[in-house]
Amino acid sequence: MENAQKVLTFLVDNKLLLSIVLIFIIWGIRRLTLYRIRGDAMFLSEDQRKWISLTKNTSFSIVLLSMFLLWRSEVSEFALSLTAIAVAVVVASKEIILCFTGSIQRASSRSFRIGDWIEVGKSSGEVLEHNLMATVIQEIDLHHGHYHFTGKTITLPNSMFFTYPVKNLNFMKRYVYHNFTIVVPGFKNLLPLLPEFNKQIEGHCEEFIEVARRYNGVVEKHAGVDLPGPDPHVHIDNSAYGDQNVHVMLFCPTEQANHLEFLIRSDFITAYHELYPEKSD
Repeated sequence: MENAQKVLTFLVDNKLLLSIVLIFIIWGIRRLTLYRIRGDAMFLSEDQRKWISLTKNTSFSIVLLSMFLLWRSEVSEFALSLTAIAVAVVVASKEIILCFTGSIQRASSRSFRIGDWIEVGKSSGEVLEHNLMATVIQEIDLHHGHYHFTGKTITLPNSMFFTYPVKNLNFMKRYVYHNFTIVVPGFKNLLPLLPEFNKQIEGHCEEFIEVARRYNGVVEKHAGVDLPGPDPHVHIDNSAYGDQNVHVMLFCPTEQANHLEFLIRSDFITAYHELYPEKSD
């Protein structure tokens, strides 16, 4: 008992050693907790990611609070000595302050959570982790009309939330408004193609259209806006170069979007060449 009291007294008198011991203990508990959460799973579920992020943020907060309580007298003296150079410190730590306040802004606005699809600036992906300084996302290729993971991980400083709007694309994880354009060079009368073309599109969408209507209603109710609707839309316009553009919009399962586009393009090209066969020399 006396030995334990001597060790405790020694640690209290040696703040640096006590700090190292506390950090080591918290780090050990954190690592053990993360190991238990991960288990033997090859891929992490959304709930696992949430618990991992919560564990990391909690352990960091405990370390920060412990160090502040342990060194508060020294911190107070140091803060007073910084009064003369406060402006310089603020300027030097501007990005850190912005990251920290960006984290507060994200938490207060509830703009996204782990597992959501978001777009910030030119970066888009699924949120893997967020903390006081940064948000980590798994990149998704949205700008080329694809909806698959690229394998790249992007770390976004939280200060970006003050510079760029945060777009929550979470409803696109299941269904998406997929738009694409078929360019027809020159001018030909395409109106005779449309009735059969619309039937072919509806045939491709038949297997999921009822679920799409229900999901579209859920999204409209949640967003409080009137969305274009789940039925396919086709319209034609002319480009500045005299070509005709056939615009197609589908509300379809995200994982089927590119395959459906391929089928619809094939149907249109086949029907077009049947109506306007190329003349052989």
